[in-house]
Amino acid sequence: MEAIINIILVSGKSGIDIALYILLPVMVVMMGFMKLAEAKGILAFVAKLVSPFVRVFGIPGIGIFAALQILLVSFAGPMASLAIMETDGTDKRKIATVFAMVLTMSQANVTFPMAAVGLNLPVIFITSIIGGLVSASLTYYFFARKLGDNSSADTFQVTTDHSDNALNIVIKGGNEAVQIVLKSIPLLILAICLVNLLKHINAITFLETLLSPVLGIFGVSGLSVLPIATKFLAGGTAMMGVTFDMLKEGIMSVDEFNRIAGFIVNPFDLVGIAVLMTVGKKTASIAKPAIMGAIVGITVRGIIHLIIF
Repeated sequence: MEAIINIILVSGKSGIDIALYILLPVMVVMMGFMKLAEAKGILAFVAKLVSPFVRVFGIPGIGIFAALQILLVSFAGPMASLAIMETDGTDKRKIATVFAMVLTMSQANVTFPMAAVGLNLPVIFITSIIGGLVSASLTYYFFARKLGDNSSADTFQVTTDHSDNALNIVIKGGNEAVQIVLKSIPLLILAICLVNLLKHINAITFLETLLSPVLGIFGVSGLSVLPIATKFLAGGTAMMGVTFDMLKEGIMSVDEFNRIAGFIVNPFDLVGIAVLMTVGKKTASIAKPAIMGAIVGITVRGIIHLIIF
């Protein structure tokens, strides 16, 4: 019983740390900026400008912001764009398309720190774009097709809002971000608690033994099971901590990490999906087709990494 209590306490601390020291600052700044950009017509202008180029993949113009936020900010960055899409009239089909793309692409809060220990940034960025476009296209044209498409163009209108000053707009965006982060805390703690429990009962060790022969076919050792399992159960941040230690200690080679990076450097995990779904009801309701599209996109990314490395 004492061990279970310790697992709960440690998991709770990790969940709170991620929410307060990673999600919260990123979300407050990004949401404030996005709200200001929306009010002043910047989002509308950019969406209208790039829409003809990305529409063929089913991605609305604001989806470009989501892609840049995941690649250059963190896995929490796109939440600001998704939150805007929740309220601006964007139909569910396009939200699902952007959601799938975001789940497929690599998150900056993992790629940039891991680059210091050998992660190949050019390759990870290129495969992110390829995989993101694949998942977006399949989601829009196949998996989310039944959700309909209420508009052929982006819903943003190129207008400006002078009814409030910039500071108040940014503060309102920050307040919305705080509410989103607070809703994500229970899901974070539960997901981290699950992986810690699996470690305690040696389930991870069992998986290493079970999957080693299969992974060996692709030149990946059974030791990769730990970062893979940690990633999908506890999230990219937890995976980064485990993998960083393994690389520094020489347990895992740089080539081996780059080989599996296409499969694990993305927000497609229990924590990432759960946190992104807390953006709003529309985003939560289209999770299934988005997940299906992301699975295909991540598979494409992973195969490319296996071929290159």
